[in-house]
Amino acid sequence: MKTKNLLGALGMALLGAAIALFAYTKIIDKPSVIQVNDSSEISSRDVRAMLTSYVQQGGQIDLTYAAEQTVHAVVNVRTKTMMGGQTMNPLWEFFYGERYGRQREPREVQGIGSGVIVSSDGYIITNNHVIEGADNVNVKLNDNREFTAEVVGRDPSTDIALLKVKAQDLPFVRYGDSDELKLGEWVLAVGNPFNLTSTVTAGIVSAKGRSLGIIERDFSVESFIQTDAALNMGNSGGALVNTKGLLVGITTAILSPSGAYAGNSFAVPISIVKKVVDDLKEFGEVQRAIMGVVIQPVTPDDAKKQNLSEVRGARITGLTEKGSAQEAGLREDDIITRVNNVAISSVAELQVQISKFRPGDKVSVTYVRNGKESSVPVILKNIAGNTGVVKPGTGTGIVFGARVEPLSQSEMRQYKVDHGVKVIEVNDGRFKDLGISRGYIILTVNGNKVKNAAEIRETTSGEKSLNSIEGIQANGTYFSFQFRR
Repeated sequence: MKTKNLLGALGMALLGAAIALFAYTKIIDKPSVIQVNDSSEISSRDVRAMLTSYVQQGGQIDLTYAAEQTVHAVVNVRTKTMMGGQTMNPLWEFFYGERYGRQREPREVQGIGSGVIVSSDGYIITNNHVIEGADNVNVKLNDNREFTAEVVGRDPSTDIALLKVKAQDLPFVRYGDSDELKLGEWVLAVGNPFNLTSTVTAGIVSAKGRSLGIIERDFSVESFIQTDAALNMGNSGGALVNTKGLLVGITTAILSPSGAYAGNSFAVPISIVKKVVDDLKEFGEVQRAIMGVVIQPVTPDDAKKQNLSEVRGARITGLTEKGSAQEAGLREDDIITRVNNVAISSVAELQVQISKFRPGDKVSVTYVRNGKESSVPVILKNIAGNTGVVKPGTGTGIVFGARVEPLSQSEMRQYKVDHGVKVIEVNDGRFKDLGISRGYIILTVNGNKVKNAAEIRETTSGEKSLNSIEGIQANGTYFSFQFRR
């Protein structure tokens, strides 16, 4: 009898142990987060001090796979540019000092950056500012092979450029979906800071849709992914990837009082990059869709007037004559809230959504007018005001066959002006016929001050009437052309 009771008790004990072991293994196998709270009394009766911590039992973020998938597909981009000698005229030397009047010998300027291989046959994405104005572009792979790169095309408005090297079976990074990124999600930045190849840094997505005002171009599109992954000089054009090793952005900029990393870095989302790359590969020029609107952020007063439940959207403050928006019936003060049923919270988000389309595409635009929400189909146009294909040499920032860009703040200070454009590329056209070359600064056209290509087109009636042009040559001397009407 005692033996039977003993065996029964032993059986029950073994059964209990088995159940406990089973439950324990289930808990251990399943990644979980446990919140530990420890409450303590403090001076106020209504407030308790709470100590909170998290214990993670598995499932920790592992970034090694993403690094391995990326590091071999990120290249070092090296550029060489010959800067010509300068001889300033005596008047400039008199007014602005002797250093403006010296003869300067031609010199070679070198630049470094990063690039991302996105196809096995040698297509490489980088930033426009990395290769802009370069006479030669070379890339060095992670295995130390070096190639001369061809510039397939550039898009200053998004700061993206596409290169091509003659090679096959290269490692490459696959596209991810930047629209699916969430705040707090882990990302890796891979590049070549300070010419140190194959550098990997990690961080989280700090914000999305950031507009910094650093792309001073016609029709610029800024909607950066902000991260706290460390970036420094040389990282530009590198890869931002998610934990799966998929490309979600091209690292581009930092915000820093010292010029070095200070906790904020920015990348162009792949949702913007992919469209630019596809256009450059197919057409050699970005097929940018234009709505023909001037837009501003929605203010609390705007939201109140239109009975909006939230302060979001983009308010129309101006319309292009015969532009897409005007022809669709949109008006000033309308607030755009959705494009193809995608919510628009800011000006940057509207720019990003429209940037995904090509001229001739039809989109549904939802807007609020007088407190009432409506939708209307809008057929997008190109910068010329039609739905045709924009050919190379006639796209954004191009006028009379030359690509121009606004002067930077430092350049305006240098030349003591508050306007002007710099010629950064010259192809066949009127400017080339006049002898205008890269490095020229154009201050006035037809007697009017100009700050961008759009203003040159406007003052010349769409490049139909060029009566005068004034500015500064690449060697620093002043030039003025006058033409008979």
